[in-house]
Amino acid sequence: MTQTDSLATELGSLAVAPMSTAADARAFKDLNLEWITAFFTLEPADSVTLDNPQHIVDEGGQVLIARDGDRAVGCVALVPEGPGVFELSKMAVSPQFQGRGIGRILLRAAIGYAREQRATSIFLASNATLASAVHLYESLGFVHVPATELRPIPYDRADVFMRYDLTR
Repeated sequence: MTQTDSLATELGSLAVAPMSTAADARAFKDLNLEWITAFFTLEPADSVTLDNPQHIVDEGGQVLIARDGDRAVGCVALVPEGPGVFELSKMAVSPQFQGRGIGRILLRAAIGYAREQRATSIFLASNATLASAVHLYESLGFVHVPATELRPIPYDRADVFMRYDLTR
């Protein structure tokens, strides 16, 4: 079984699989620009990630794309941050598809990928304005931690910091 096969998740017409084409990279950027610019201001660190998501994969991480048929409707990235540690980053679901459980499916797929890589933890930085996302993270076992327990976060908007322990 290939890594792509082990990451594929199907639910009805929804499929989650690793980014594999330039169109996937564009969808990753577009989906994230949609929510970032709706709630916040695009920051330099956003552009670095969104302009070259292949860098995440090249460094040992993964970008997952959720599709409804041929349409990319969601995405999430796992950015390697050291031995056994990933940052959950740039999770987005198109507004027209929110409320259907796609975020939960993406998050479970990301956790599954981290487990396959024998990671010990995942961390994230978010914002309290994104209450639905924060609640989703909590519901799957992420716990709030002080920002000082994580590496420096390059986003001014970050005010929620969470970790998921993969050793439990």
